[in-house]
Amino acid sequence: FLPQVVKSARVMKKSVAWLEPFMEAAKAADAAGTTAQYFNDAGLFTGTREAAVALAESLQTEGAAAEQSNRGTFLIATVKGDVHDIGKNIVAVVLRCNNFRVIDLGVMVPCETILAEAKKHDADIIGLSGLITPSLEEMMIVAKTMEEQSFKVPLLVGGATTSAKHTAVKIAPKYSQPVVHVGDASLSVGVVEALLDPDRKADFVAKNVEAQARAKASFDQRQQVKLVPYDEALSKRFTINWDKYEPPEPEFIGVEVIDDMPLTELVNYIDWSPFFSSWQLTGKYPKILDDAVVGEEARKLWHDAQNELSLLLKNGRLKAKGVYGFWPANSDGDDIVLWADEDRTTELMRFPMLRQQWERVGQKDFRSLADYIAPVGQSGKRVPDYIGAFAVTAGFGCDELAKELETAGDDYRSIMVKALADRFAEAFAEKLHAHVRKEWGYGASETLSNEQLIEEKYLGIRPAFGYPSCPDHLPKGDLWKLLNVEENIGMTLTESYAMWPAASVSGLYFSLPESRYFSVDRITKDQVENYAARMKMSVKDIERWLAPNLGYEP
Repeated sequence: FLPQVVKSARVMKKSVAWLEPFMEAAKAADAAGTTAQYFNDAGLFTGTREAAVALAESLQTEGAAAEQSNRGTFLIATVKGDVHDIGKNIVAVVLRCNNFRVIDLGVMVPCETILAEAKKHDADIIGLSGLITPSLEEMMIVAKTMEEQSFKVPLLVGGATTSAKHTAVKIAPKYSQPVVHVGDASLSVGVVEALLDPDRKADFVAKNVEAQARAKASFDQRQQVKLVPYDEALSKRFTINWDKYEPPEPEFIGVEVIDDMPLTELVNYIDWSPFFSSWQLTGKYPKILDDAVVGEEARKLWHDAQNELSLLLKNGRLKAKGVYGFWPANSDGDDIVLWADEDRTTELMRFPMLRQQWERVGQKDFRSLADYIAPVGQSGKRVPDYIGAFAVTAGFGCDELAKELETAGDDYRSIMVKALADRFAEAFAEKLHAHVRKEWGYGASETLSNEQLIEEKYLGIRPAFGYPSCPDHLPKGDLWKLLNVEENIGMTLTESYAMWPAASVSGLYFSLPESRYFSVDRITKDQVENYAARMKMSVKDIERWLAPNLGYEP
């Protein structure tokens, strides 16, 4: 199990760090012709010079095997514009524990740096990681550039946004050498070993090519499934009788800032199931603690997490901040229009939305998030609807603390802190949404347990840009302007619209009781052209940002 592997790496690193001073003292004593003593202030170790040097050199050699081993050099990076690295860090630790030399370039690494460092370190394999969908485009760029520069080493891709199908269809064709999707950090060792073993490589690569051919065929077959024209999808939009619906009115219009959200208030809102998933222990909390296969390891991990959580609550190293607000709003086609005030005559901003076009069995309508806001009406008539928006983080201080722990040789706690920061951020989003439903009035009588909150038993939704209901990340730029996020709480966006700190959540609030999450999925060129016009961008640029959703080859 991954937690065991990462903890074993911590023990080795700390042992080496503890013994190194004794080894240096022994060498200095030898050089000076004197005698050194081999014990610490607490008297935890005593022995001869030979014993100290032998033990220290043995552990140092074993602990540094990843740097010195001839098993191979693995270079890994989170691609340009992406700040997420928990999975990448786990892969790095696992490979080092298996005596591979790992060059970890960190996050937001541009293509040219990745390839220059690969040449510098004579990397045997390159690994790319990413969490947000724009990272898929960056991975394609790296693969294409590797081909142009005549690289001959395998390319591995992984991360939450990646898939075996996308790798087969979009990335592998860019590069003539093996391109392998690794969906689980625990599989990385086996994949790397196979690719670097002359006796196993050919068979492994052949099977990978066969699997990718099947994935490509499946994709091509799915592409044949007819998408309805955009105009038809618009004509079959989801709707309610707005004349009989009275949208709830929030207590205020504008922005509220939460400068310091105590972590103690977030603990009860934590959804622990994704925490175990981040360590690749599959199961739903709390049942996972009694699972026949992973239960024992899950309980150990849970115990360690509670200890780390207690430390974070006491030491104040993580800071949580948020900003949210409400605005008068109406839909205009597939745009959501925000008004400057209740007069609803001065447009403040608009969020263009995308609409479903894939006709599923039994489907009666094709949804867009714009359907969940009352339309502008005829002759200037405005149904007084509203929309909310938010951005929260629990990640301030996380990178610094994680780096301190990593420098001290404690990769396990370093990864643990980042995983917990992610949970706190999601808990913050859950708690704030519960507060908003009461402040907006439509959830005033709500009494839901944490389990019911996790299962989204409440009214309304809070979709995030970059996720299935609104897959484009670009509108996050306007969301940041609307909430004045950077000035109010210091959260920023990368060039790929990833949020920093990494442990952050943002999105919109919809109050309509009938609102549901859905997946836009694939769309046709007529919708892309319409969306590009509404976004005031070129079709080519929009196709790049929406590449995973295109139902055609651009």
